[in-house]
Amino acid sequence: MPIPRNETSAIAEQPAVAAASSAPRSVLRILRLVQVALLAVAAVFYALHFVHLKADFPNHSPWPDWAKYTDEGWYGSAAIRHYQLGHWNLPGDFNPAAALPVWPLVEMALFRFTGVSLAAARALTVVVFGMIRAGCYLLLWRWARAGSVNDAAAESRTPSLAPAIAALLLAVNPFFFAFSRLAILEPLLILLTLKALLIAQVAGAVSVAAWGDSAAPDRRLRRRAIVWSAVLGLLLPAMVLTKTTGLFLFPSILWILWAACGYRLRVFLRAAGIAGVMGAAVWGAYMLLFVRPHYMLDYRYLFAANGYTGVTAATLWPVIRDAFLCGGYLGGTIFWLSVLAVLVSLATIAARRMRGDPLTVSLLLWIFGYGAFLTYHDNLNPRYYQVLGVPLVLLVAMEFDRLWRFAMAPGGRTRRKSSAVLSRLALAACAGAIAFVAVRGAWQTTGFVRHPEYTFVSAVNQVRDAVERQRSLDLAQGRPLHPEMVLSISGENISLMTGLPSICDDFGTMTLPDRIAAYRPGWFASWNDVEDDKMEALAPIYRLVRVGAYPALDDPDRNLLILYRLDPLESPGQVQPPHRRRSLSVPRRLQTKVGEQPTVRQLQH
Repeated sequence: MPIPRNETSAIAEQPAVAAASSAPRSVLRILRLVQVALLAVAAVFYALHFVHLKADFPNHSPWPDWAKYTDEGWYGSAAIRHYQLGHWNLPGDFNPAAALPVWPLVEMALFRFTGVSLAAARALTVVVFGMIRAGCYLLLWRWARAGSVNDAAAESRTPSLAPAIAALLLAVNPFFFAFSRLAILEPLLILLTLKALLIAQVAGAVSVAAWGDSAAPDRRLRRRAIVWSAVLGLLLPAMVLTKTTGLFLFPSILWILWAACGYRLRVFLRAAGIAGVMGAAVWGAYMLLFVRPHYMLDYRYLFAANGYTGVTAATLWPVIRDAFLCGGYLGGTIFWLSVLAVLVSLATIAARRMRGDPLTVSLLLWIFGYGAFLTYHDNLNPRYYQVLGVPLVLLVAMEFDRLWRFAMAPGGRTRRKSSAVLSRLALAACAGAIAFVAVRGAWQTTGFVRHPEYTFVSAVNQVRDAVERQRSLDLAQGRPLHPEMVLSISGENISLMTGLPSICDDFGTMTLPDRIAAYRPGWFASWNDVEDDKMEALAPIYRLVRVGAYPALDDPDRNLLILYRLDPLESPGQVQPPHRRRSLSVPRRLQTKVGEQPTVRQLQH
């Protein structure tokens, strides 16, 4: 089938300078050796992600994120409870799986074989990160291959370094090392987005073949187009049911589909329509058959707990500035390299009227779409920047590849010597910056691997030991067994690590006093002290008996896990009232939501 003229131009112009000219064989050999070396180093550092899986999130790191205390348990709670309690939902407690079921379903499948385990959950996330790297490599490989489509001989094509550079930068980056080892939602959202981009490319190409030439209908091709578009439609609700912010990534996917359809409106509407109908059917079935009749309260509560913090005209510029500067969580050098790559990409795309490079436009829509959410939400936790970090790294690799091809291309009659010299100087500077990022990141990452700490696991194990000692004492003295259920904001993390049942002391559809009265926990694990609202809820029913205090992690507000035994007031026991925190009036902008806290920069403002 002939390729449409606009599609041919879009493919041929993808890299800034196509590698149409043959490179010397010696240069080709060197390039392939460099590729192999970069991929080998990336593979070694990826393997390091599996080492010390139970270790703390790196203490004293530049990433102040409270997800390490809570999110691994919260967002996998349905899978944890399914195997520990026999049911995934605790009425009145925090049940995020009602709105975000994909990750707990994946964990549920894993735990069937491994049992409920922190190491298993984190290993699963590392596997997801490996698939992210593979998806990035395939995306850039397709991009580079399309750029050299006009080469006459396949063996003469100059290989692209972009896929290998992206794989290396992701593998050695300490930010990705730290967060890709937490069993949280962002890695799976990134993976599904990459898969959606890849599927959109295939769905668009097959749709052009099936519907681009109405004079030559082919039922087999049309069935394939319908299947691929339907697969894309399945991925869209999967993204939103993994993390609702996936909705902000839809423009990126639709653009790559539009480009893959050859910018033909009729073909695009057919492919997008099939995907939309499939996505709407899956979403509607989930809502009508599962959520609405059974779990609507839990579904709505997740959005209420993550409520919008409120950006006003007076705070808009500071919020935009902070959202931009917090990109430095990725690392100072790579962040400013990526900013430069974004600016160059924008200039290139503007000059080519948006159609020169579909992947670049798609990545820019990814970055600006999710950046708009971060600004709107005004809660700049480091973990959110994983979703931005991947397309930024891809743009750095792509722009380096363009610069390399431009600088090393043989000069034509119209090319000035000064331009060639400047381009090669820019190439050397960019290569040096990437090498610096890789070496520095590798050094920091190996430092995390060489110096693991296990303070959180140790503290939680001591909580479990205290509960078991009490159980043994009750059995020895013939008393009724003290309840094992733990009340704590980190309760589901404790359940993931130890198997102890738990409920959350901060979030839930019931008020805390009602939740305590309904579930009658036997233990309370608090960070550093007992807040007033927790004490007010517990005091009418329990005496708090301090059992132990266990240092854990590094945040000054949460670095001591204190365990209290909850003795009902009608039973004897010595009362040891805890230190009570003074009630503070927290400004609306700094109020935290589910597992989130203001960043250092926000506190300074």
